[in-house]
Amino acid sequence: MGIGILNYFSYLVFLLLISPCLHLTTALASSNCNIYQGSWVNGSNPFYDTSSCPFIDKEFDCQKNGRPDKLYLSYRWKPSACELPRFDGLDFMIRFKGKKIMFVGDSLSDNQWQSLICMLHTAVPQAKYNLARKDGIYTFRFPEYGVSVVFNHNLFLVDLVTEKIGRVLKLDSITSGDSWKEADVLIFNTWHWWLHQGKKQPWDYIEDGGKIYTDMNRLDAFEKGLITWSKWVETNINNTTRVFFQGISPTHFTGKDWNQPKGTCEGQTLPVNGSTYPGGLPPAVEVVKSALSKMSKHVELLDVTTLSQLRKDGHPSFYGNGAVLDCSHWCLAGVPDTWNHLFYASIVLDSAGKQ
Repeated sequence: MGIGILNYFSYLVFLLLISPCLHLTTALASSNCNIYQGSWVNGSNPFYDTSSCPFIDKEFDCQKNGRPDKLYLSYRWKPSACELPRFDGLDFMIRFKGKKIMFVGDSLSDNQWQSLICMLHTAVPQAKYNLARKDGIYTFRFPEYGVSVVFNHNLFLVDLVTEKIGRVLKLDSITSGDSWKEADVLIFNTWHWWLHQGKKQPWDYIEDGGKIYTDMNRLDAFEKGLITWSKWVETNINNTTRVFFQGISPTHFTGKDWNQPKGTCEGQTLPVNGSTYPGGLPPAVEVVKSALSKMSKHVELLDVTTLSQLRKDGHPSFYGNGAVLDCSHWCLAGVPDTWNHLFYASIVLDSAGKQ
């Protein structure tokens, strides 16, 4: 406890000394700046050393799995029109003292959750923590600061249930969201599993409006599921809870998307130059933006698609589980750290704008 109190008061003194500079910086940064438009620049240190973060799953720990290059660790995201506020883990703890932050989604949410707890653990390495896993909910808590960072594994947000006929994906039903109501900040994500077919498809039938289908257009199904989710959020989440939707995370299985006739993410060591991605945006992006635009409750989009598309070098490739080429998930340390930096920046800049 003594370390936490010392850190807290030291931080307050620090804020008093530099507050004029902070106000100037945030004012400049928040003036008509889209923090998601920019490019990757080299010459930065990663947010943490993977060897000092014991919470990274094997399939994300590319350095431990023998990835020989490290240049991918040295890129930082630079918006075109401003500078991002520096990520400050201790400030994060103080802002969210007594709060619960919950990621709800698939393994890409898990990717981002693990990234954030590594970033926070690095900021307060001596602080005690608790990590509990139960019924698909992983809770990482810093008792000293009263901050909980939770991951709820949920592939579709809508219900997937087993009935007599088999596994049924119910596009107009959410019955598993009670735990979501307890969070102060919610970060939702879904998309990749909607595309799975054959043996990897986790449902046998799709139910919509009381009718059973063997299959349907996946983008249409995704849109129907998001409409159900949006209505659930509007009905069940109060106005004091801040809600985000993690933008569509891209894959890099097809080299022609970045003007490379052949190839995948395997062996890629450099980002795509510039601020635009030759392959364009996945169609799911427009579905997400359309659903969010129709909601009465404000849900902020963590618009990470394009900036992540530029990082063809950021995937585990064969330095994840080894047997399967992974151009879908991301190495840690790596790109999801920037997602969390942008999440933090949006909180800081919004707070500055309300002063």
